Amino acid sequence: MASTVQTKTDLAHQCCIQPSCGATYDIGQVRTSCDACGSLLDILYDWESLPVPKSLAEFEAKWSRRHEPLSFSGVWRFRDLLPFAPPEKIVTIGEGQTLLHASDGVARFVGVSAGKLHLQYEGMNPSGSFKDNGMSAAFSHAHMIGARRAACASTGNTSASLALYCGVSKLMQAIIFIGSGKISYGKLSQALDYGALTIQIAGDFDDAMHRVQQVSQKEGIYLVNSVNPFRLEGQKTIMFRVLEALRWQVPDWIVVPGGNLGNSSAFGKAFHELHELGLVDRLPRLAVINAAGADTLYQLYEKRGLRWNGGRSDAALVNNYYAELDDAHRRASTIASAIEINRPVNLSKCLRALEWMNGVVREVTDEQMLDAKAQVGAHGLGCEPASAASVAGAKMLREEGVIEPGERVVCILTGHQLKDPTATVAYH
Repeated sequence: MASTVQTKTDLAHQCCIQPSCGATYDIGQVRTSCDACGSLLDILYDWESLPVPKSLAEFEAKWSRRHEPLSFSGVWRFRDLLPFAPPEKIVTIGEGQTLLHASDGVARFVGVSAGKLHLQYEGMNPSGSFKDNGMSAAFSHAHMIGARRAACASTGNTSASLALYCGVSKLMQAIIFIGSGKISYGKLSQALDYGALTIQIAGDFDDAMHRVQQVSQKEGIYLVNSVNPFRLEGQKTIMFRVLEALRWQVPDWIVVPGGNLGNSSAFGKAFHELHELGLVDRLPRLAVINAAGADTLYQLYEKRGLRWNGGRSDAALVNNYYAELDDAHRRASTIASAIEINRPVNLSKCLRALEWMNGVVREVTDEQMLDAKAQVGAHGLGCEPASAASVAGAKMLREEGVIEPGERVVCILTGHQLKDPTATVAYH
C-alpha cells in the first residue's frame, strides 16, 4: 500500500534504514518498506529546523497542563521528539499513564542491590499493554492520511489496542487476523468487545502476518503492525517516561522481551536520537530476551554471529535459518503467547539497536518466565507471561556476571496480568 496524500510539513520524512540506500519518502505515503531495496523504514526529522528542547527536564512543564489531552498523554506530551503529526490529527485516549516501580523484592530475586531494579509497568495502558503507545502514533498517522480501515496480525495485544482506538474514535473499522489457537481469551475478548472484525486463519502469527500484509496491500487497508514505522515512534516514548521517572538519569540496562522486536528497535532509536541531540550523555545497554520456544533472535545473534554491521548484515544467515525452520516444520511454541513469533519483522532494526546500545540477547524457558512472573506478582504487580521474560533474563544475566549487582536495571513489563489469567491459575 503506497497511497499518498498532501502533507503540511517537510520537517519529517520516511527514510530507508540501509545507509547504502537512504531512499526517502513523504510522510503522507503509507508504506512498510523501501521500494529501492526492500528494507524497513525510519521516521526522520529535520532537527535543525525544529524547536528542540535544551534539556529533557523541559518536559516537566507539561504536567501542569494535564487538562490538555496532548499534555496528559504519556506519548504526546513528548511530541517535540516525534513531531510528525499536526495536533488536530492526533488521536489519544490517555495512553502512557504508566509506572516505573523500584522493587527491592524482585531485585533480590534477580540478584541486584536494593534500589537498583525497576519495573516499567506498561500494563497500566488503556488496553492493558504497551501497544497503546505505538497504536496512538500509527492511528494518528492513519487519521492524517484519511484511512477508513486499519488491520493487524496479532497474538492478542495489538488486536486489543487497534480495536480500542477504532472503537473509541469511530474513525476506522478494525480488521484483525489471528492464528488458530494462538490467542488468549483475555485478549480476544477485548477485540470482540470493542467491535473489531476478527478473522482466524489456519496457522500461527507468522502466517497471519504474511496474510494481513497481502490483504492490506491489495485492498488499500492501513496496516498497524510494528513493520509500520509510525508505530515505533510512539513506542519510543516508553523510554522517555523511564528517563522522566529516573529524573532524567540514564539507567545502565534496559531489559525487554523479544517478540516482533518492535520495542527493542524503538528503544534503540529513542536513545540514539536523544544522544545525537545532546539530551543524554550516554546510552544504556540493551538486553533482548527471547522465549526458548521462539528464539530466532537468540539463535541468529548469539549462536550464529549475526550483526547489524553498519547496515551490512549477512542476509544469507537469516535466509538459511528460516529455511531450516521450514524444513523442520518448526513453529514457535511458548506459553508466552505475546512473543510466540519465529519471523520477527523488525529483526534488522533490532540488530541496529543492539549495535548502538552494546546489547546482548538471551533465551529463557517457560518455567523461568513463570517463576519470574510469580515473583513480580508476589511483590505487587501482575504481568502476563511474556512480560516476565525481562525479569527472568535479568536474573540470568546477573548469574552470568554480565549485569553487575550495583548497576541500575529497568525491566519492561509489557502487559497486564489479566491478559492471560489462565497461565497464572495453572502455575499456582
